[in-house]
Amino acid sequence: MKVYIKNKFWSIGGGSSVLNENKEPIFQVKGRVFSITRVKWVCDLQGKRLFKIRNKWFNFFVHKAYIYDANNTKLCTVKDKWLQIKGDFYIEGYKDEIKIDGKFFSLSSNILKNGEVWGTIRRQFTIVNDAFELDAPEEDIPFLIALVIAIDNIVDKKIK
Repeated sequence: MKVYIKNKFWSIGGGSSVLNENKEPIFQVKGRVFSITRVKWVCDLQGKRLFKIRNKWFNFFVHKAYIYDANNTKLCTVKDKWLQIKGDFYIEGYKDEIKIDGKFFSLSSNILKNGEVWGTIRRQFTIVNDAFELDAPEEDIPFLIALVIAIDNIVDKKIK
């Protein structure tokens, strides 16, 4: 299943829209206003929170974000590597071994689960905001949307 994640150009909390291949909304990403840790939630269309994403408050050399389930139980930590050259991201604490292979802001990168390709992230070029195409199994899409948002949060924090 392909979904398109597009950061809203004008959003007080840093929200995103998530559309299917027919450009119909299927999820929403809501952000918290004035959040130092860039808290965001992946929600269904009725507003029910599915995942919470937040950055680590203070980073020295390794930047981290955390993904929580709807009950605020931490599922995993997403991080980059200190002095990384390739731009890989690693996921720790999840039930499976997950790695983002390739630079997140390149044309395409793979999400590897236990060494196998689980999904693909493709950068969509826009002038004013970040946009991504995510291609993955339908049942895993909500978690993988949270993963893309977590990595985008890390990258945004490193830039700003």
